[in-house]
Amino acid sequence: LSHSFQFRKTIITGGSAFNIKAKSLRLGDFTKAEIITLYQQHTHTTGQFFTNAAFEAAWLLSDGQPWLVNALANEVTYEMKEMRDPKIKITEDHMQAAGQNLIRRRETHIDQLVDKLAEERVQKVIEPILLGIDTPEKAKEDDILYVRDLGLIKIDPKMRIANKIYQEVIPRALTFSTQVTMSQETSWYIRESDGSIDFHKLMQAFQDFFRKHSEKWQDGFQYREASVQLLLQAFLQRIINNGGYIFREYGLGRKRTDLLIIWHKGKQKQEVVVELKIRRSNTQKTIQKGVQQTWKYMDKCGASEGHLVIFDQRKSKSWKDKIFMRKEQWNGSEIMVWGM
Repeated sequence: LSHSFQFRKTIITGGSAFNIKAKSLRLGDFTKAEIITLYQQHTHTTGQFFTNAAFEAAWLLSDGQPWLVNALANEVTYEMKEMRDPKIKITEDHMQAAGQNLIRRRETHIDQLVDKLAEERVQKVIEPILLGIDTPEKAKEDDILYVRDLGLIKIDPKMRIANKIYQEVIPRALTFSTQVTMSQETSWYIRESDGSIDFHKLMQAFQDFFRKHSEKWQDGFQYREASVQLLLQAFLQRIINNGGYIFREYGLGRKRTDLLIIWHKGKQKQEVVVELKIRRSNTQKTIQKGVQQTWKYMDKCGASEGHLVIFDQRKSKSWKDKIFMRKEQWNGSEIMVWGM
C-alpha cells in the first residue's frame, strides 16, 4: 500500500488500535479497500469481527477521511463500552450509532471545522450547497479551493460536502443555538398508544410556529438565504434528539433537502421522510414535482410515511394564502403537503 497508509498505521498503534489523539494531519483519503484492511487489523488482534455492512457504513459515513475512519473505529470498538466484548460482531447499526455519537459530541477535529463556517468565504461556498441551487454564484475560485483544502467539500466533478458525517454536522452546527432555545418538548408529540411520533401534529405545530415567529428567528441566522430550511431542521432536531436520528440529503442542483427521520419506539423503528422545497415558480408544479421526489426518497429509504414542505417566500402573498395542508397520492402512497 501507499506511503501515506504506512504512515497512518504508525499513528494508530498503542492503547487502542484506533488511537486518534495524534495530531490530525490532512492526509490523503482512504479507499474502501484500505478501510477494510485497517479494520481487519483489529479483528486479527482481538478476534472481533465487522460485518460487510459495517465496512460499507464506515465508508459511506467517512468517505475515507482518515480522522473519521479512525474515530468511527475507536468509537465502535472502545468508547461504546458494551462493544468491548470481542464476541460481539460489529454491525451496520453499531457503526451508524458510532457516527451519531461523533456528530453529537463534536470532537475537536469536527469543532475546528465548524468554527470555519462563520468565515464569509466559507459561507459563499457552503450556503448554495445547503440551498440546492445550481451554482455558487458568489464564490470565487480561491474560495472554493480554500474550502476544499479545509476538507469540508469535495469536487468530483460537482462540489459536494465531503462526507455524510460533515453533511450532518454542518446544518446542526448552524442551527444549534436556535434548537436549544426553542420552547418545544418531545413529549408533546409522542403517541401514548405505541410511543411513535405524531408527525401530523408535529408539522401542524411547526406551521403555526413558522407563521408567528419565522421572521424573528431568521434574523438570527448567519446563513440567511438557507434560513427557512435550517429553521425546520432545528425544530425537528429539537424533538428527535431524545430518541432518534435525522439523516440529510442535500447538494448543488438538487433544489430540495430530503430528511429521513428514524425514531426508535422500543424494538420498533418509525421511518419518516420530510422533503423541503422552496417555491420558485408555479405552486402546483412545485407540489407535483415535490410529491414525486418525496415518494422516490420514501421508496429508496423504505419509509412508510412522507411529508412535503413548500416554503413560499413571496412578500406579496398573505400568510392566509401561504398556509395550507393537503393529502396527495403517488404510486399508492399518501404524502402530506404542507405550505408555509
